[in-house]
Amino acid sequence: MNVTFYGHSCFAVEINGSKILFDPFISPNPKADGVNIDTIEADYVLITHGHEDHVADAETILKRTGATLISNYEIVCWFGEKGIEKSHPLNHGGSVTLPFGKVKYVNAVHSSALPDGSYGGNPGGFVIESSEGDFYISGDTALTYDMKLLGEFHRLDWAVLCVGDNFTMGYQDAAICAEWINVDKVLGTHFDTFPYIEIDHQSAIDYFASKSKELILPEIGQTIAL
Repeated sequence: MNVTFYGHSCFAVEINGSKILFDPFISPNPKADGVNIDTIEADYVLITHGHEDHVADAETILKRTGATLISNYEIVCWFGEKGIEKSHPLNHGGSVTLPFGKVKYVNAVHSSALPDGSYGGNPGGFVIESSEGDFYISGDTALTYDMKLLGEFHRLDWAVLCVGDNFTMGYQDAAICAEWINVDKVLGTHFDTFPYIEIDHQSAIDYFASKSKELILPEIGQTIAL
């Protein structure tokens, strides 16, 4: 499947003809100033947690495209008050089957407040199962032993893991996560956007390689096949 990276933690995947957009934070990101959000199509928008650097463009994209929002209950309700009616709320351990496949909301260790200070519920990640492949999106999180369960109960083909350190796990912990969830290919997110999370790309890639894993740190706007 093709994955397009829009910077920070935002990326899009097309699965079985459906376009799925994750954590849309684009227009406030100066590193993504070459991306026109009015050209991004989406059938579903999945949000891991409520921080502005994951939801900033969600309302605009949801209203323009008519996409369905998938997130935790609190985030779905918050966007509902903004007129977003097409949505499906989840909580940890819960799943929903959609036309493109199955979406499960899984644990993350982080914080979550919406841009206006409203309670954002508990943060999470997603496991996506489809006929085209299965993958895990960590969202913002520390390394947690719960990840071992993902490796035991799912046959994942690849993963999207935060690697920027400081606010989330860094690439060393992300490599441990990759081992625990039994994936060899990782798309890195949540890096370089702010000075706090700038990383040495080659060091991160080499570290993964030393663990017999591949870390992909795409350019903003780049589409890759996974």
